[in-house]
Amino acid sequence: MATNTETAFDLVVVGGGPGGYVCAIRAAQLGMKVACVEKRGALGGTCLNVGCIPSKVLLQSSHHFHSAKEEFAAHGVKVSGVELDLATMMGRKDKVVGEFTKGIEFLFKKNKVTYVKGAATLTGPNSLKVGDAEYTAKNIVVATGSVSAPLPGVEVDEKTVVSSTGALALGKVPGSMVVIGAGVIGLELGSVWSRLGTKVTVVEFLDKILPPFDDEVSKNTQRILEKQGLAFKLGHKVTGVKATKSGATVSVEPVKGGDAAEIKADVVLVAIGRRPYTEGLGLEAAGVVVDPKGFVPVDSHCRTNVPSVYAIGDVIGGLMLAHKAEEEGVAVAETLAGQAGHVNHGIIPSVVYTNPEIASVGKTEQQLKAEGVAYNVGKFPFLANSRAKASGETQGFVKILADKRTDKVLGAHLIGPNAGELIAEVAIAMEFGASAEDIARTCHAHPSLAEAVKEAAMDVAKSAIHI
Repeated sequence: MATNTETAFDLVVVGGGPGGYVCAIRAAQLGMKVACVEKRGALGGTCLNVGCIPSKVLLQSSHHFHSAKEEFAAHGVKVSGVELDLATMMGRKDKVVGEFTKGIEFLFKKNKVTYVKGAATLTGPNSLKVGDAEYTAKNIVVATGSVSAPLPGVEVDEKTVVSSTGALALGKVPGSMVVIGAGVIGLELGSVWSRLGTKVTVVEFLDKILPPFDDEVSKNTQRILEKQGLAFKLGHKVTGVKATKSGATVSVEPVKGGDAAEIKADVVLVAIGRRPYTEGLGLEAAGVVVDPKGFVPVDSHCRTNVPSVYAIGDVIGGLMLAHKAEEEGVAVAETLAGQAGHVNHGIIPSVVYTNPEIASVGKTEQQLKAEGVAYNVGKFPFLANSRAKASGETQGFVKILADKRTDKVLGAHLIGPNAGELIAEVAIAMEFGASAEDIARTCHAHPSLAEAVKEAAMDVAKSAIHI
């Protein structure tokens, strides 16, 4: 790895998360002299260290545990005395995370990116400090990400009242848990602990779970998760969380009026969203404008109001997703190299890694209705898909929305096995401006889950075969 003795760079990236490290590597590939500053002490940002990756490890491990107890027998596999070794499960999670962070360090070394450990403070449009060291750069990219949004009046101690970080590191399986927020993080982590034996109650201010998702997907997902044991209190606001000797008491009341109630729990998870992180960054010293919510406004090329300073990822708002940040990081690097860096923000897939998975790309039905766009709907249930039937994973469906006049695919919404992988086919189709008929007329392997996508596309024209 390059040493920190060099102080002048073409590009300094502040933040080593998915957006930042990808931006740094791509810029180095394009011939720039690059440094990446990260204060965590480990590369990969929230996503790799305390977010996307560890949560997916635990989702997979908890799914194996649940399957061994509840599902193997139906396949003729008899297992007795299934026990949970939580320490080993957590150890595997930490091992996976460690391997990934070391992998990014290797990629920095391979691409000659200087890795600077410490907290960066901008001192001007082309300068910054890390500790006592001063650095200059032709351009600076702010990729500092986000942190869990606090709930006013509720103190997070990461033991009894936890954020997503604490929920990924509990030392024992709690008997009960209240999850505040029915978004992606709340449902994924609630699912992990529910599978391991925790009684989970999800409290949501709005009247639906997964608020940004298609209404039909949200309603069906709620029914599926309720069957799995999760309880929901929708349309309720949390008015207080009081620590007790044995856990915590959560006070809630209906948003539209009604009687208040209390829910006792061993652990409370606050998962009401995330907010941009710019603390101590010194943006004002560089003249960079920040909006009232703390986000950094940028133009279509991720440039701030200061020409030499760019910003990407969660800190600029929009979809707070690792892959969106990565795309922006690549686009900025290529723009700085004189290429045509570009991100199509209208085709960013979103995935919820519950079981079954939920995936979405493009417009929802409620968005199309609000915009006055005439559209056709094609749907196909996994219950009628041969591969899903053979695997015993038949919950959910594929829904494709296409322009009524041109048949151009406008969106897709899936609940089902491997939905997070299947959504890529539709995203690619949309990127190339494909019609539903284009997908429908493309030969798909049999038997495969992807056939459900094909049949949903066929159903747009009401020509599906197996329903």
